[in-house]
Amino acid sequence: MGAALGWGVVAASSLVLGALLGLLRTWPERLIGLVLAFGAGALISSVSFELFEDGIRVGGAAAVGIGLAAGALVFFVFSRLVAVKLGEGGGPALALGAFLDGIPEQLVLGIGIAAGEGVSVSLLGAIFVSNLPEAIGSATDMHEAGTKPVKIRRLWLAVAVLCALATPAGYLLAQNTGGHLQAAANGFAAGALLVMLVDSMIPEATSKSGRVAGLATTLGFALAAGLSTASA
Repeated sequence: MGAALGWGVVAASSLVLGALLGLLRTWPERLIGLVLAFGAGALISSVSFELFEDGIRVGGAAAVGIGLAAGALVFFVFSRLVAVKLGEGGGPALALGAFLDGIPEQLVLGIGIAAGEGVSVSLLGAIFVSNLPEAIGSATDMHEAGTKPVKIRRLWLAVAVLCALATPAGYLLAQNTGGHLQAAANGFAAGALLVMLVDSMIPEATSKSGRVAGLATTLGFALAAGLSTASA
């Protein structure tokens, strides 16, 4: 449990780091786009090798498929509600988006630790890298809109704490449930991430960094896949 909490804090710390970097200075859009693209590639690798593949191994394809559909639907509905209430691309919307995709990511991180597999280096790296541009962009938007820096820091600290707590929650889930539920949780995370990637992360990366986004995405995938293979 202690290890799960510790790794959850490490993964979520990039949310606070990104917010602090966003308040520190104005970052070039192209750089943010490249980081987004790299993180998207790493997350695609995690969906393929850490979530879907491991889910099928522990609980079967049917459980993963049900979780996949549920995760995709839940993320789609909540993201649309956020867009209606807060507008597309605004600072608070980005923060809520980071929360919505951060919870299932870190939940699965805890499930992997409970299964005795240790921390997934590729999933941990993908979470850390993908969190940065979301937090930087949100903090920048909110600061430019006149929100006080102390409020921005508190918001992202709260998001980071909730995401970090999802890792020991995943650990407890794995300790007290069977393989089918764990597989469904893996599928849920994969479904939520796939919708997030296609709906927002990849299009935003392309709009900010241009055609080079595809190359950065491939490099992120290659690095995360290599780490996943090395830690297997």
